[in-house]
Amino acid sequence: MKKLILLGVAAIWAGPGAALEDGQHGVWLQDQDGTRIHIASVDVTDGAYKLTLDEAPFSDHFLSMRPFKCVEGPEMLWCHVPYPYEIKRDISSEPTDLEYDFLFLWKKAGSYGIDMWNGVYYELTEQDGNLVGDLHEMDMNVLSVPPDAGELRPLKPTDLEPGDPDSHWLPQLVIGPEG
Repeated sequence: MKKLILLGVAAIWAGPGAALEDGQHGVWLQDQDGTRIHIASVDVTDGAYKLTLDEAPFSDHFLSMRPFKCVEGPEMLWCHVPYPYEIKRDISSEPTDLEYDFLFLWKKAGSYGIDMWNGVYYELTEQDGNLVGDLHEMDMNVLSVPPDAGELRPLKPTDLEPGDPDSHWLPQLVIGPEG
């Protein structure tokens, strides 16, 4: 009985970020049919992580006077938006830092410029040893002003709107074991 109680306490303390054990994990964008595009690797050590983008699926685009790395789909571009402010890159108690590392904007293929209203935020939860992010829509203009000193989490729940997975090309982000 004592072991069971201790395991329960450890699971509560570890939090959702603990779903990623030490080691290297893949990061994929996933469409509605389950097809995945490998976009990055995350190397975790004691909750701290290092992110490495996979250059292969991205192409360079200059949109609205800024460079973007975008994954090109048949009708959409999914453009990565590097978070421009301080981040700890620590998931020992929760996955929010990873959520901020995987911000995207979408735009229709062939359209001019980019609309900051078309922001994508993947809210991560633990599912079977993976972190799975469900798409939320957001206005990226919220991030145009630097957060107050010491504020590492400027996005609030009111800034995010759950997205309809059927209306987006890549409604999920999956982080889990490579291979």
